[in-house]
Amino acid sequence: MPHGKRTASGVLGGLLGLVGLSAVAGLLITATVTPAIAVSGYAASSAITLFEKLPGDLKVDQPMLPTTIYIDDPNSDKPYELASFYDQNRTPVEYDDVSTVMYDAILSSEDPRYYEHGGVDLLGTAKAVASNLEGSGQTRGGSSISQQYVKNVLIQRCEQDAGNEDERQACYAEAIQAEGPEGIQRKLQEMRYAIAIEKEYSKNDILLGYLNIANFGGITYGIEAAAQYYFDVSSKDLSIVQAATLAGIVQNPNLYRIDRPEGTYTTSDGTVLNTEESGYAETRDRRNYVLTRMYEDGKITEAEYKEAHAAPVEPNIHPRTKGCTAAGGSAYFCQYVKTVIENDPNYGPEALRRGGLKIYTTLDTNVQGPAEQAMKDYAPATIPGMDFGSTAVSLEANTGRILAMAQNTTFNESAEAPPGSTSIVYAADKNHGSSQGFMVGSTFKVFTLLDWLEKGHSINETLNGVNRQAFQGFHCDGAPITQGTKIDNFRKAPGYTGSVARFTRDSLNSGYLAMASRLNLCDILRVADRLDVKTGDGKVISEYLQGPFDILGSFNIAPMTMASVYATIANNGLQCPPKAIDRITNAAGEEQPLPEAGNCEQKIAPEVAATAASALAGVMSSGTGSDANAFDGTPVLGKTGTHEQFQTSMVQSSTKVATFVWVGNAKGEADLFRTYTPAGVASNLRYAISRTIQGAANAHYPGSQFPPPDPNLSRLILSDLPNVVGMSTQDAQNRLWAAGFVPSVGEPVPGTQPEGVIETQNPGAGRVAGGTTVTIHPSNGKGSAVPDVKGQSMESAFASLANAGFTPQQGECEKSKNAGAGRVTGTSPEADEVLTQGATVTVNYEARKCGDDD
Repeated sequence: MPHGKRTASGVLGGLLGLVGLSAVAGLLITATVTPAIAVSGYAASSAITLFEKLPGDLKVDQPMLPTTIYIDDPNSDKPYELASFYDQNRTPVEYDDVSTVMYDAILSSEDPRYYEHGGVDLLGTAKAVASNLEGSGQTRGGSSISQQYVKNVLIQRCEQDAGNEDERQACYAEAIQAEGPEGIQRKLQEMRYAIAIEKEYSKNDILLGYLNIANFGGITYGIEAAAQYYFDVSSKDLSIVQAATLAGIVQNPNLYRIDRPEGTYTTSDGTVLNTEESGYAETRDRRNYVLTRMYEDGKITEAEYKEAHAAPVEPNIHPRTKGCTAAGGSAYFCQYVKTVIENDPNYGPEALRRGGLKIYTTLDTNVQGPAEQAMKDYAPATIPGMDFGSTAVSLEANTGRILAMAQNTTFNESAEAPPGSTSIVYAADKNHGSSQGFMVGSTFKVFTLLDWLEKGHSINETLNGVNRQAFQGFHCDGAPITQGTKIDNFRKAPGYTGSVARFTRDSLNSGYLAMASRLNLCDILRVADRLDVKTGDGKVISEYLQGPFDILGSFNIAPMTMASVYATIANNGLQCPPKAIDRITNAAGEEQPLPEAGNCEQKIAPEVAATAASALAGVMSSGTGSDANAFDGTPVLGKTGTHEQFQTSMVQSSTKVATFVWVGNAKGEADLFRTYTPAGVASNLRYAISRTIQGAANAHYPGSQFPPPDPNLSRLILSDLPNVVGMSTQDAQNRLWAAGFVPSVGEPVPGTQPEGVIETQNPGAGRVAGGTTVTIHPSNGKGSAVPDVKGQSMESAFASLANAGFTPQQGECEKSKNAGAGRVTGTSPEADEVLTQGATVTVNYEARKCGDDD
């Protein structure tokens, strides 16, 4: 009768009725391992055929391995381990890195005939099959090391491939199924694979593979991690007692583990097994069994056996810290790197926890160390009455490499982290540390400065920066934008008429509003867009214009984002996006692709960048940022920023390194200017922090001179000075302010204008430098102009002057043959000069005879 297609379990079930499953199992084993044995009969041939059709090619995937983040160690050629991430704590080792006694312990207890069989221990497996056939639900040992390795490989695949916990559990149950026909089928498949891998790998390779993949309790996998965790030694240094203990643990990892003093298992009658109080009795018994097998196999002497057998179980638990907590003061940089890997499509969270990657980062301890110390010295973790925060980030200007990232808090991922602790990365955005960013204040003015220069204006152009209720001309792409309420300057300064360079140096809000009133507000924000500036939660800046105040820094932006902007200006307009990773290798040491950070790109014209740098350098030399300048000979540019009383910023950059420091309210609106710390007023902490970090950066990354400003963009702008003579004093002042000049009212002078009306101005109307101070004098209303009496007779001249209200007097005489009795040559003061009525006017003349002449 022909046989139809049948499943493995179906065939096995049919075979039960023919010869009994135990006989079939023994037959299959014998036929596979020693095929020369003659096997006859329909049942035997069918069973052999079935066995040979089972999959025989087991792909041994890389087991789950920890990913490790490194930074360069300046004191060593080897990088320093910053943190590790893993689902399974495993450190693969080579064969010679494991002590001989460990191999002896595992083989004596698990597979004493390992080097004699071809992948399946016939005797042990037959006993295990017979035990399963009894249906007792209890399994016996008997699986060879090769079979156990196969089972662990299959279990590892379950862990890696399962989409959810239910799938993982189902896959796991299938991989370890021991009862009934399914258990027999699983055992046969395990044997098939074991025989196959013995043909492909050496015995030593399989044994090492098993020790590297096996579970030793909880998330501890592999012999090296187990030795380190349970005894704080390397696997090559394990003692007889330690090796026997670990060989025992691997038989039932979660029962025999010795890191739970409270016990590992509770029986149905309430008995707690394997407690510290019991001396880890179950583990001790299993260890002593291993020792007995080692002694009987001649692997240890009788004396060694007795000494080890009598020894207590003494764990020395040395847990491997998981995650960024291990990174200490660099934990927030670590968290940033973690998110970069998790967010990258080439990697993701699983690669971080299971991929065995080695990630070599950009952090430089020469800058990071001082940054961490500056936080400790100046920014306390907590301040009573407020949620205080501070962060600093330094970028290499010509690469974007993150050299330092420090924060005042302690890293803690708990949902109930105590005050002064958080996992939020203040320096980064929502996607790289869960921060929403902070209002960066006047550091945002840089985009108005850049747009001003890109529109062809000069930093030496003078504007009316006097603060006032309503500036004229605000618009977005032609649509008028109203100012709304008056925007104050710092400490309510009234403002002044001055140059853009001066506005920048002093961080004058009203000066920048005057600049913005001559620009397109939306273009200003588009400059921010072009420089990859978004809000902390990823919104495009130009899409959220609310009013003119936005140009003064009302957006929540990540400090790192703003550091990149100033680094770009310092780098001649070439922007190199921030990056935290220099290289990545896989477990085999092969180079892997870097997460996409973007290439360096020319975002600002070099002449614009150089001119902006010139203006921003004034901030650091004599302006609002001078307290943050290390004055170590390295040229720096920078900008201060304050949002109300709640947030403060300080950014500075050399041609090599840019550093952004934020100090403020992580939440809430406590007044920083009235908050005192051991290091001083909270609002001033930014200066000392910035000075310390940038000073360290300057020492290790020496900057050079910035390029000179572009001549056209720094040219002196001549403006039309209006004529204000004849205007009232107030009107004259307003007219001069509006034209970009500084009026200065002098004392009243005699004049022909009515009292209080401007009589004179100096300089007079014409083309002069913008911002020039113009002195104006109002009339006292009591003046007259000296009449022109030149050429008149002396008598006539005296009469004219007297009629005009002046007192004439005879002046110098000059002899002239044709002058007759005399005629006037001029007066002092001269004609048309305005004098107070009654003033003396000297009349000079010429005559044929003068004085005593005959």
